[in-house]
Amino acid sequence: MTTKVNKTIMVNVPISTAYRQWTQFEEFPHFMGGVERVTRLSEDRLEWVAEIAGVHRRWEAKIVQQDMDRAVAWAAVEGAKNAGWVDFKEAGPSQTSIHLSLEYEPHGVLEFLGDKLHIVERQAESDLKKFKEYIEKQTPETGTAAASGTAATESTPVIDPVTHPFDQTNGLANIDGDSDGTADSDTLSAAERKRRDDNPPGYIPPPPSALP
Repeated sequence: MTTKVNKTIMVNVPISTAYRQWTQFEEFPHFMGGVERVTRLSEDRLEWVAEIAGVHRRWEAKIVQQDMDRAVAWAAVEGAKNAGWVDFKEAGPSQTSIHLSLEYEPHGVLEFLGDKLHIVERQAESDLKKFKEYIEKQTPETGTAAASGTAATESTPVIDPVTHPFDQTNGLANIDGDSDGTADSDTLSAAERKRRDDNPPGYIPPPPSALP
């Protein structure tokens, strides 16, 4: 008697990313419970080693369908009788709906018992959740701050006009409007500086008409 399992999950990655990750069969042990190893034997052949319902099994499967960004299906050609396929549907710009279907034929007391307890069904649901966590963790995070670079953190400081009055002298005058220590020599002509140096403090210059 063949048992069928159907599960669906939404992942927050583009459909091409979800499809590409799922077809990396060798990485199945990262998120599929019970799968010990998947080895690609050829372009369309895979060797599986796993524990199903407490029973250690090995089988060879053939990829019977592979449509880019749409679906992938496989079926056992020897060993454990099972088959599976996955459909990918775009649910948004960065969201994909993944539907997993499995068919298997239990053998032996332990597998029949596991079938009655729905162990494989619960395992499939857990595997999809782990796949979601695995693939979303692999996708780098992006944000407006990263996209805008340093522009998001650098800004022009706001100047308070009350505490920082506009200064047309570019720093040569203090807040009271008086010249600073360097303004005097920097703004006098050569002749004016000579007269200042030749006359002692308190000297009263003659009227302009008396100057040579």
